[in-house]
Amino acid sequence: MSALWVGTSWKMTKTLAEARSWAEGLHDHLAGALPTGVQPFVIPSFTATTTVAGILGEDSPALLGVQNAHWEDAGAWTGEVSVPQAKDAGARIVEIGHSERREHFGETVETTRLKVAAALRHGLTPLLCIGESAEVKKAGGSAEFILRQARGALAGLSDQELSCVVVAYEPIWAIGEKGRPATVEELVEPFAALGAEYSGRVAGLLYGGSVNLDNAADLLGIEHVTGLFVGRTAWQLEGYLELLQIAAAHAGSGQVGG
Repeated sequence: MSALWVGTSWKMTKTLAEARSWAEGLHDHLAGALPTGVQPFVIPSFTATTTVAGILGEDSPALLGVQNAHWEDAGAWTGEVSVPQAKDAGARIVEIGHSERREHFGETVETTRLKVAAALRHGLTPLLCIGESAEVKKAGGSAEFILRQARGALAGLSDQELSCVVVAYEPIWAIGEKGRPATVEELVEPFAALGAEYSGRVAGLLYGGSVNLDNAADLLGIEHVTGLFVGRTAWQLEGYLELLQIAAAHAGSGQVGG
C-alpha cells in the first residue's frame, strides 16, 4: 500500500514567528521518527514559504507546498507567483483549484488544467482540489460535478503524468468555519466515482472538509481514500502530529480504504 497523505493548508494565517515555531516542531518530530506509511505535507502562506523551507530542509520527508501558482513561467502578472518561483522557494507541491479560489478569484476548469500542466512541466506535484456546493449535493449531482472538475483539469495527461497528481475532494458544504463534518455515508458515493476513474492512476485521493481528531480514522477507512487534507485541526502542531499518528495506525493495520 502507498503512503497515506496527511497535509494541511494554513490559508491566510500565521505570522513568520508562528510559522517558524510550527515548522521547528514538525522538523524535530520527524527527526525522531517518521510515522510509518505516512506522507506529510504542509502548505503555508507565500510569505512563510522560504522560512518553512529553510527549517524543514531539502531532504525533509515532509513536502512543502504553495496555495496557488500561475500557469505562465514569467510575465506581467501583477500579484501572481509562477511555478518556477514557487519551486525556487522550496515548494514541491502546488495546490490548485480550491473552492475559495474558484468562488472569489475566478478559477475555472480551464485555468486548473493550465496550472496542473505548469506544475508537472516543472516537476512539482499538482494537488487538485475539487468539490460541490450544498445545492449540487441536494440535487443529487455530486459525483457528476466533481468528475467534471477532475476530468477537465486532468485532460490530456499521460498515465505517467497522471501518476504524479494528487486529487483532494473537498465538498464546499463541509469546509470552513460554517462547514459541517461529512458522514462516512455521504462520502461513499463520491469516492466510489472518483475511485472508479482514478484509483491506482493518481498519486493520491484525499478527503478534506471539517476533518478532526474524532473523525479522521473513520474517514481513512472509506474505500479509495488515501489521505487527508486538513484545515483548522492541523493549524496547531499538536493536532497535526496526532493526525500523523492516526494515519500511521491505519497504515499499519491495513484497514485503510484502497
